[in-house]
Amino acid sequence: MSVVQDLIRKEEDGTISFGNYELTQKSKRSDFECNGDIYKVKTYCEITKLERNEMFVYESVPGTAVSNFKATAEGMEFKVEGSADAQITVEMEEDTEYTIEINGESTGTMQTNLGGKLSMSVELEPGKKVAVRIVK
Repeated sequence: MSVVQDLIRKEEDGTISFGNYELTQKSKRSDFECNGDIYKVKTYCEITKLERNEMFVYESVPGTAVSNFKATAEGMEFKVEGSADAQITVEMEEDTEYTIEINGESTGTMQTNLGGKLSMSVELEPGKKVAVRIVK
């Protein structure tokens, strides 16, 4: 089982893992400090949402479990698992083109809107992690 029982945690490599798509009731954890940033996660079977320093970072519908989440100036990487295919929205630089890779295969490029949001669909099934990489 890959869900994060304590909703959010710091991994040994400095990345974070968050989310629990198995919960039937909304749960949240605020004021989680990691690498100088404060995180807040809300998660359950219908949605998973992550904020960093009170700013939007990640959202999935339905809910997901995310592991080894890492955001840099060049992009974002994480592994995601869920009970069904998910629509994932992440915050990136506004009006910028990104290449998206799922399990090491390019799915093409996408342009963020003026708000910096990038949305993608990811095919998921319980117990199987999918690697997502977004690169400028």
